[in-house]
Amino acid sequence: MAVRAASGVRALSLDTLVRLGRGLHTPATSRRLAVPEGMTAPLGCDAVEIPAHLGPLVLPRLPRVGCVYADDTHWWWLVPSDSDYALEWPAPTQYAAGAVVPDAPAVPDLIHRPTGTVPYTPPIPLYLALCRVTGTTPAWSRPAVA
Repeated sequence: MAVRAASGVRALSLDTLVRLGRGLHTPATSRRLAVPEGMTAPLGCDAVEIPAHLGPLVLPRLPRVGCVYADDTHWWWLVPSDSDYALEWPAPTQYAAGAVVPDAPAVPDLIHRPTGTVPYTPPIPLYLALCRVTGTTPAWSRPAVA
């Protein structure tokens, strides 16, 4: 929601500022994961990157699996845009805004395509599965620090 300042100039919303900031940090040699033909991404598209050895451990823990891409070293799970908002993804995962795969020699292969037209893996079950396989306590379960 944008608000008009007293001067009459339109102020930018936090969402707009975050998107503009992300655009400044896009690597030069990056590739974007494409939504497969026949599918739509009504909520935009980001990706969560995990080391390839964790992929088979995460897969059976999910109630629904969206599009998953892979190469020899990493797997990428498509999630709705801004699935990192107020969420700290556990190491060694990486969050890729815009489903941009930095420094990849080629676009990874699609290894899983869901039935239907929506490419997303639900982000909260994915986050919890990643916390489980990495031994990380979910952010909302950690003690508050004053």
